[in-house]
Amino acid sequence: MLAQLIPKEGGPTITLTQSITVVGRSGKLCDLVLEHTSISKQHCMLVKTDGLVYLRDLGSTNGTRVNGQRVIRGALLPGDLLSFASLSFKIHMGPDAAMAVPANGRTEWMPSVPDHGLNAASPKPPTHSALSDSSLSDVRFLRDSDLLIPD
Repeated sequence: MLAQLIPKEGGPTITLTQSITVVGRSGKLCDLVLEHTSISKQHCMLVKTDGLVYLRDLGSTNGTRVNGQRVIRGALLPGDLLSFASLSFKIHMGPDAAMAVPANGRTEWMPSVPDHGLNAASPKPPTHSALSDSSLSDVRFLRDSDLLIPD
């Protein structure tokens, strides 16, 4: 996943390349150094996962804000305004450039329902019995009787 911090006041975009990024003023302690007197030596931590960026303030003096609200921890969404003390950044997230277009140029997909032996010679859709409780899915089909409360 591509995660970037776009400076509100202009300047180069910061791409979060590591899964855990410590943000602060100290070059010895932090992965992302923001040289500004209002930033703490270790200001906050950003954790990048498959689809989200999580934030954890590290006890900073001037605080960390998301969309104007001071936060200690939380999940960031695309378009959120993230502020470290007086420095503000817009959050941008998307697929990695390498993942955006597969090598063969085609969109990859996986069927959501197991094939259960269906092929081009047999184009009929699966019946409920083909998708019974014995399927490989975590999802279990419920019957109306499963929802009734016993007397």
